[in-house]
Amino acid sequence: MNNKTNVDPQEVAKFEQLAATWWDPEGHSGPLHKMNPVRVSFIERHADGLFGKKAVDVGCGGGLVSEALARCGAKVVGLDMGEEPLEVARLHALESGVEVDYLNSTAEQHADGFAEQYDVVCCLEMLEHVPDPQSVVAACIKMLKPGGHLFLSTINKTPEAYLTTIVGAERIVKALPKGTHDFNKYLRPSQLSHWCEANGAQMKHASGLFYNPLTKTVSLIESMRVNYILHAQKPEHHQ
Repeated sequence: MNNKTNVDPQEVAKFEQLAATWWDPEGHSGPLHKMNPVRVSFIERHADGLFGKKAVDVGCGGGLVSEALARCGAKVVGLDMGEEPLEVARLHALESGVEVDYLNSTAEQHADGFAEQYDVVCCLEMLEHVPDPQSVVAACIKMLKPGGHLFLSTINKTPEAYLTTIVGAERIVKALPKGTHDFNKYLRPSQLSHWCEANGAQMKHASGLFYNPLTKTVSLIESMRVNYILHAQKPEHHQ
């Protein structure tokens, strides 16, 4: 699959429609707002701090993660294929006084021009929305400097994940629009781990993310049966 085509126009359109509510903690992105501090502290801890580091947020959407990384002192680039979310992200960064460089680009396109340029690469809640997630993982690793850190989060391909994200969140609670997720695109941690190792990054840490809909809080847990986040690292020197 070539660089330009690892995009699902329907997925892009879906998030274009959600763009206006991206920064509304009570809107469709509510769970992401709750998840964000937990994900970012996981990233900051395992990347040995973010201050002064170059980071790229792949599939940045409206900029929740990008802004949080910038607030931790990172120099951040946000990539997305949706123009609406990028406009929302740029506007919000202006209002917040946070500096992020937002670009309309795929991971593969960016990796071609910026190989081994980043200390930290994040791709959070995005892999389940592209036709070829393996290609994105390879591009993310290509962007890492030797010794750089990769963070991936997505949804596991389990019955629990189906019940939680599709039956629960979309159909019962209606916290997300119907059709936000496609169970066929969910990914097991073993798949991501395999792709990381195959592209020269070593798995370091893994944790489940648990969203409690009653208390509306998110915590890191051992079980990775629903949402999970992984940390891999590129070796200091090519072997």
